[in-house]
Amino acid sequence: MANIVGGLAASHIPAIGGAIAKGLQQDPYWKPFFDGFPPIREWLGQVKPTTAVVFYNDHGLNFFLDKMPTFAVGAATEYRNADEGWGIPTLPPIQGCVDLSWHLINHLIEKEFDIVTCQEMLVDHACTIPLKLFWPQEICPVRIVPVNLNTVQFPLPSAKRCYEFGKTIGEAIRSWDSNENVVVIGTGGLSHQLDGERAGFINKKFDLEFMQSLNDNPEWATQYSIHELVEKTGTQGIELLNWLAMRGALGATKAKTVHSNYHIPISNTATGVMALAAA
Repeated sequence: MANIVGGLAASHIPAIGGAIAKGLQQDPYWKPFFDGFPPIREWLGQVKPTTAVVFYNDHGLNFFLDKMPTFAVGAATEYRNADEGWGIPTLPPIQGCVDLSWHLINHLIEKEFDIVTCQEMLVDHACTIPLKLFWPQEICPVRIVPVNLNTVQFPLPSAKRCYEFGKTIGEAIRSWDSNENVVVIGTGGLSHQLDGERAGFINKKFDLEFMQSLNDNPEWATQYSIHELVEKTGTQGIELLNWLAMRGALGATKAKTVHSNYHIPISNTATGVMALAAA
């Protein structure tokens, strides 16, 4: 059976992609953020994942407001990205893991999750930037299964539903008839709001409590409704649902934090990165 080696989480701000392209990792503005990644890359070199399941939210490249699925799973042989208007260079195609995709899809349907299956799928910066942060080489060395969660247009799935969704995906990965090492990734956030009266809102206290909960109390955030989470994290901070799904995939037992980093602000967003070793 397949082995889940652990979970990763990282912010996916488009400006990060621009900083990578311009080689600004040691710039004083960017260095506190990028310094969070070398210890995690070292850990990845030890556990050697071959496949990644990526929980992310699309920003209009593949899904737009007229068609926004609650949950969608990629089942393509490769995934491409395109110019989103941020000035981020497009990356080479990322190889898909079709066998795992269909295994997840079948298991989710059996467990009564109504999902959209995508045999063709574009992936935007929410998927590609974290991959580039964790594996900076030109060609991504892991195959991926992109899993899109709606954090954009109401009604949104509850925190509890997203945690259970991730938990079900974790069960499916462990039952996959393969000897591969799989890492699960949650992307986005942390607290931020890009528009309205609270534009620029950041909640450091809540962010740090949330990150700590992923280590030893993974269901902590499920006590809050979506509207409460938006109040605590900002309109776009609700992307933490992707982190929560990642944590659900690791299972209910306590996970070990390999490394974490929190920095504010990058492009008016609270940024975080974590690596959790599976129990």
